[in-house]
Amino acid sequence: MTTRVLINEINKYLDRKEALIITGMRQVGKTTLMRQVYDNFIDKPKLWFDFENPLDVKIFEDIDYNNIFKKLIVLAEIKKNERLTVFIDEIQIFPEITKIIKYLIDHYQVKFIVTGSSNYYLKNFFPESLSGRKFIFQLNPLSFKEYLYFQNKLSFEESGQIDITKAVALSDIFFHKKYETDYEMYLHFGGFPAVALEESHEIKKQILKNIFASFFEKDLKILSDYKDIQELRDLLLLLVPRIGSMLDISKISSELSVNRPKIYNYLEFLQGVFIIKLLPRYTKGIDRSIAGGKKVYFSDTGLLNIIGNINEAQLIENAVINQLFQYGQVSFYNKRNTAEIDAILEKKLAFEIKLKGTEKDLIKMKKLSSELGLANGYIISKNYVEQKGFISPVVL
Repeated sequence: MTTRVLINEINKYLDRKEALIITGMRQVGKTTLMRQVYDNFIDKPKLWFDFENPLDVKIFEDIDYNNIFKKLIVLAEIKKNERLTVFIDEIQIFPEITKIIKYLIDHYQVKFIVTGSSNYYLKNFFPESLSGRKFIFQLNPLSFKEYLYFQNKLSFEESGQIDITKAVALSDIFFHKKYETDYEMYLHFGGFPAVALEESHEIKKQILKNIFASFFEKDLKILSDYKDIQELRDLLLLLVPRIGSMLDISKISSELSVNRPKIYNYLEFLQGVFIIKLLPRYTKGIDRSIAGGKKVYFSDTGLLNIIGNINEAQLIENAVINQLFQYGQVSFYNKRNTAEIDAILEKKLAFEIKLKGTEKDLIKMKKLSSELGLANGYIISKNYVEQKGFISPVVL
């Protein structure tokens, strides 16, 4: 079974007392990843629960948390002084579980490794009972290097390379040509594991449609009003052609006939279930900006292509922004609509994203990044440019 790079990070925290929460989009591989961690617990007391099964939830429905622990140790056939590790899939289905986890960590040193499908649920519906007692790991769609690993074209070690300097150093015509066709597939079908492993283009599209449908069937349960679901659907469709553009909340509010506070709530929800990313403006001080004025991108280009149609320039920009996020925090710079930098990584490196970069693009970007005091800058060009300062997106 193919392993995700994130497992290396999770393994570092297995001996700590805190609960480990794996979160991310639906169908991105959270359950599979947690199962792989579970399988590595050889000869150690462990239990697995799936909260989509009401019988599994029932075990935790007891007002006396000590009784819950007694049930668990019987199920695990635990021996004296052994530490129990409990794995739970889809914890957001039973919000009370966070109080139980806290109690069992504090009183019985039980280790919890769990999945949750949405940051929105975790933030808005879970009590802060796990404050200081959890580490959260976000599992994203496959990076391009992970995609190549899933295609058996890179080793697991190579797929986990997340040093931007080393990645940039790989950019040469041979590396670009070797993976150019794969990158085209990655652009159009995205990084969901089931999609990446499927060979048929038609089945790839059907899987993506099913993923989008499951979002409406499961994540939107939180929106009880059917009108809200319609509005959110219409907002999604409205966001597609705005890829790479700054959001004008007043204009969106007017087009949808939905008030501004509701638009902000919908955007928070779409971020919380990992459908979209809102890119903030670059600032040297504290970023006090809210959703208005941010740029919008979708978290997976395959899903984006299923929802609506965008041009090639928008598609490559969306893909590269997602790729850069694996290296750290990303923002953009806009100088009163007269000059712009597409992406600034960790407030240090500038990146301009082009279908085919030119010398003029490089000079302009270097000048602007120098004014901002940034360490360096590059033009990311989909069409390879063999010149210093230009890199291929396939290396990211």
